[in-house]
Amino acid sequence: MRGGLSGFWIFIACIALGVAAIGGVNSVARAIEAGVAAEGQTLLGADMRFELNQRTATDAELGFLKSFGTIAESANMRAMARTEDETNQTLVQVKAVDPALYPMFGALTLSPSEPIADLFAERDGVWGAAAPQLLLDRLNLKLGDRLRVGGALIELRARLDYEPDALSDGFAFAPRLLTALGALNASGLVQPGSLVEHVYKLRMTDEPTESAIATVRERASAEHPEAGWSIRTRFNAAPAISANVERFSQFLTLVGLTALVVGGVGVANAVRAYLDAKRAVIATFKSLGASGGFVFGLYLFQILLVAAIGIAGGLVVGALMPFAANMALRSVLPLPTEVGFYPGALGLAVLFGFIVTLVFALLPLGRARDVPATALFREQGFEAQGWPRWPYTLSAGTLAVLLGVLAIFSAGERRIALTFVGAMLFSFLVLRGVGWLVQWTARRAPHSRSTAMRLAVGNIHRPGALTPSVVLSLGLGLTLLVTLALIDGNLRNQISNNLPADAPDFFFVDIQSAEADAFQSYIEQEAPGAKLVRVPMLRGRITRLNGVDTQKVNVPPEGAWVLRGDRGLTYARNMPSNSTLTAGEWWDPDYAGEPLVSFSAEEAGEIGLKVGDTVTVNVLGRDITAKIANLRNVEWESMGINFVMVFSPNTFAGAPHSWLATLAWPNASADDQARLLNGVTRTYPAVSSVRIADALNLINELIGQIGTAIRAAALVALVASVLVLGGALAAGNRARTHDAVVLKTLGATRALLIRAFSLEYMLIGLATAVFALFAGGVASWYVLSQVMKLSASFLPQVAFSTIALSLVLTVGFGLIGTWRVLGQKAAPVLRTL
Repeated sequence: MRGGLSGFWIFIACIALGVAAIGGVNSVARAIEAGVAAEGQTLLGADMRFELNQRTATDAELGFLKSFGTIAESANMRAMARTEDETNQTLVQVKAVDPALYPMFGALTLSPSEPIADLFAERDGVWGAAAPQLLLDRLNLKLGDRLRVGGALIELRARLDYEPDALSDGFAFAPRLLTALGALNASGLVQPGSLVEHVYKLRMTDEPTESAIATVRERASAEHPEAGWSIRTRFNAAPAISANVERFSQFLTLVGLTALVVGGVGVANAVRAYLDAKRAVIATFKSLGASGGFVFGLYLFQILLVAAIGIAGGLVVGALMPFAANMALRSVLPLPTEVGFYPGALGLAVLFGFIVTLVFALLPLGRARDVPATALFREQGFEAQGWPRWPYTLSAGTLAVLLGVLAIFSAGERRIALTFVGAMLFSFLVLRGVGWLVQWTARRAPHSRSTAMRLAVGNIHRPGALTPSVVLSLGLGLTLLVTLALIDGNLRNQISNNLPADAPDFFFVDIQSAEADAFQSYIEQEAPGAKLVRVPMLRGRITRLNGVDTQKVNVPPEGAWVLRGDRGLTYARNMPSNSTLTAGEWWDPDYAGEPLVSFSAEEAGEIGLKVGDTVTVNVLGRDITAKIANLRNVEWESMGINFVMVFSPNTFAGAPHSWLATLAWPNASADDQARLLNGVTRTYPAVSSVRIADALNLINELIGQIGTAIRAAALVALVASVLVLGGALAAGNRARTHDAVVLKTLGATRALLIRAFSLEYMLIGLATAVFALFAGGVASWYVLSQVMKLSASFLPQVAFSTIALSLVLTVGFGLIGTWRVLGQKAAPVLRTL
């Protein structure tokens, strides 16, 4: 070790990169989870949150809640906000609160800052409100300007900078408009059947311990079984955030493990090259009587010391990641005020680092153990050796299995981790096969008249060639990038370019029943030739499946969303046009028997429902049990109106509800659409209008942000691949130097050698790129068609960029190393031959 770390820097960098990725990602995830747990009261804005859809709490329900402490009421709904002169409008998410109690926990940040009661107060018939800069920019307004929401005139008196309980309200597609409950009541938007969420936040008088909160929850379910309220507590203030952080951290952990495993190839290359350089030393040890076990133990200990240096460096970076994330994400995600170190996350990274090191170091160390001293003194390396003794092969295999088991059992969703481990093993085997195939093809390639081409082809298949290492290291990184790029590109195409010809141009929400016919007449007059489709819409929550409380039903993660929160419901005499029956029969148009429901076949399968089962939904505080009459395939990609559950018409007889409508207006210009949107907003202020193009732009923006984050994570694996590539080329420099010197002695010019090496690297890089395109194409097709149920297509731009990147990396790194090789003096090298 006193000789320095020459030859080990790639080894150290690969291990450090993988350990930093795994330790850092898991540490940040633990920090966020700790932040959600520590600040749950602030994130929820209460100790407990009770939510009702489309109705307010009854006197009995409100009295029950007030018996436990202070209740702050608020309401959330979508609405159209119009400028005072009614020349422009946009969709907003109205949040109406009680100014005397909001917020009960945490601090609301406004610019300028003033008491909330004064900010939201009514002055001469004008209510106050706060809004983010996004809303001001969208309507080209400034503080002090006014806008109309329904029948209420609202003045924007402050900019909304931070809302402490925003995460508990869920994701909103529109900018927030924060105002008083009085303003929402004055708007006239809250009508029977309106899609409005009424929230009751409880600050408990008693100490809000876990057991005390559980008692309130149990009493709420027992004493008001048909309330239908959704209950959250400070201990699960933001379940969606926690679940998404867990999933994303799992994905990034697997990406980090990919980088670490790719780096393992660099470990194997570095160990092999180091032992190759130590042949004379090993031969001397053996000549002096050292056993094979002594040689193995000596260099194993040294390799583990070097690995410890890399792991220590990775741990430092991983441990600092939560502190960096705390500063970068403080305004977005709830991290603790004082982030710390997370030994469990860092310990897992250390374990992964040492196991990967041993998996890839044992085989070359095992080969070195059994090479006789005579072979080493003759300058024969380890390339020609086959598998080492069975204890070393068995140990490496056992550790590889342990690595896979650890990756699976440390993951939250083990099915995904199992798929990843299987794909990784398959990729290794296939890439080894690709490397062998490239060498086999080169060995049987026809004789070329070009000297440079003959040298290049010979270098590809000669003993100790770089081909297997380059294909394996670069292939994994490129395959991951191709897969993600194809998925991202196809998603964008699905959303932006592959809309069905009959896709609607507008969605209209909250059309009041009393205005439904008049609204249809208005559309027919203002948009001649357009097709309006409207259906009744209610909100309800599934409370029981076959009589069993949904809280006690074990549902797979892919179907859990159906039971989480409230769902849109409708009723219909006839089956929706974009559906086909797969089981059961549709009811007669004049059916009047027990309540029936048609369930989406895919979601029913995920939950485990079949024809004849029963589903209980709570609508407007009433439990309704319906029998599943049929299952149907739903063409969600048509973007027409459809629902997971469609009920028979008699199910909701007499229940107040609103209507949902779509409008398809072929050949309408942007000006025509803007004119119609403005007219609907002025004439029917209670109706929320959503233009499909605007929604798609927002979705594209979200996909772009997610895609950027995922590609950035995947670059970690690519960086590891590049490091391994550089290490593989460096490991082969000794043999390259001998080859170059002999060839130059025999008359080869530097230009000829550069051409030969360039052709060699180009052929290997091209073969690797072709494999990455094929494997990435298959992987992306599987994810898109089998998991996401979308059509998949191959994107030429991804193919060209992948080939270009592969060639730049292989040829570029190869020539950098070759230039040093070609600069070697001949005499010192010839003396060692």
